[in-house]
Order: sequence, then C-alpha cells, then structure tokens
Amino acid sequence: MDSKIKRLDKLNALAKLGGGQERINKQHEKKKLTARERVDYFLDEGSFEEIGILVTHRSNDFGMENEIYHGDGVITGYGTVNGRLVYVYAQDFTVFGGSLSETHAEKICKVMDLAVKVGAPIIGLNDSGGARIQEGVNSLGGYADIFYRNVNTSGVVPQISAIMGPCAGGAVYSPALTDFIFMVEKSSYMFLTGPEVVKTVLNEDVTKEQLGGAKIHSSKSGVSHRAFQNDMEIIASTRELLTYLP
Repeated sequence: MDSKIKRLDKLNALAKLGGGQERINKQHEKKKLTARERVDYFLDEGSFEEIGILVTHRSNDFGMENEIYHGDGVITGYGTVNGRLVYVYAQDFTVFGGSLSETHAEKICKVMDLAVKVGAPIIGLNDSGGARIQEGVNSLGGYADIFYRNVNTSGVVPQISAIMGPCAGGAVYSPALTDFIFMVEKSSYMFLTGPEVVKTVLNEDVTKEQLGGAKIHSSKSGVSHRAFQNDMEIIASTRELLTYLP
C-alpha cells in the first residue's frame, strides 16, 4: 500500500509541473502566470478540488505515445470565490501550447456539466493554440462537444472567459459564445488563424495585435468586454465580476 501511495504522490507531483520547469520558466519570463498559479490566485485559498489530475491523452500517432503529461494540458475542478461555488478550467500553455485533445475536451465538458447540474458559474482561463493537430478529427470533435455545451448553458449559469495568452481557432470560438470575455493587453490574442496564414492566403502583412489583440477586441470588434494590464489584474477583476452576478 505504501508503495502505491508513493507512486500516486509522484504522479501528482509530475502533473503539477505541467510541461516541466523549463517551460514554466519561459512562461514567467513572459510575465505570465502558469495555469496552476492562475487557479490558485483566482480561487479562495485551500478551496480548490481538482478533477482529472492524472488524465492523459490517447493518441499514438506522430510519436505522441512518447510525450505523456498528466492532466493533458488543462486544469479542471471546483472551488469558491468569496465563499461562492464556481467551476473552473485553466489551459496550460506549457503542455503542447495548451492545445485541445480529445481528453482535454472531455475534462472541460465534465466541469461544464457539473456546473449546470448544481447551478454554479463556469470560468475558463484560456491559453491555447487551438486544436491539437496530431489528433485531427478527434480534437475537432472535442470542440464540437464544448460548443454544444456553451450554447445549451447560455442563460442557465454564467459563463466567463479570461483570455490569458495567444488563442486561435476553437480556443476563441468557445469564449465568443460565453457571457463575459476579458483579455490581457499585449499578451493575449483572439483570432481564427494567425498572421502567417493571413500572409500566405491573402498576401497581407498584419501583426498579432492588429489581427486579434486586446485593444482591437475591446475598442473595435466588441468581442472583449474589457482589457487589463496583466494576469493578476484580470483575475482580480473576474473575482469582482462574480460579486455582481446573482
């Protein structure tokens, strides 16, 4: 029994490292919090109950069987904000750029279903490059499941999206279906596809900021409701927003 507990503790410790210390350091160098740090700062101290910490992807293509990260790039669970129950998911950019796999999607869908069941808000801390290309249609199918829940959940419980990194494709389709969207200036982006693809297809030069930066979406397109200067500020304001919701 002791050996099994030690193995479980080791796996949990690995899961909490996400994509590894080197990638965590890179996140910090960009003046961004990690997904786990965001969750810890967002929720009341000691209230977080994680779901699916040891989940891994099922893909065996393109050498993916050799790249296993427990949690599979998203932290999911529930906790409290000022004593109020909320469900949360935070995409981990240190694991495959926060890209969505089949199991990654299943984890998000699970907390969304639980939130609806108990009538609690859903908060997404988004930091994802979109579908995990190695999984192809399975990844895209996962997004379909999330979109379905976004639509059915609308008007049932509040859905809040904090865009905290460069998000593309399905990683912005889903937030656009939610009730409130916040962004971080100069570090978060929302676009269907990046500047490189625009250059290839349309032969137009455009920067990430011009294509889908916080300023564009909060002052021109209207996709974002407000822009903030850093991760700490956007999380604090998301906590404050919850105090205004019934």
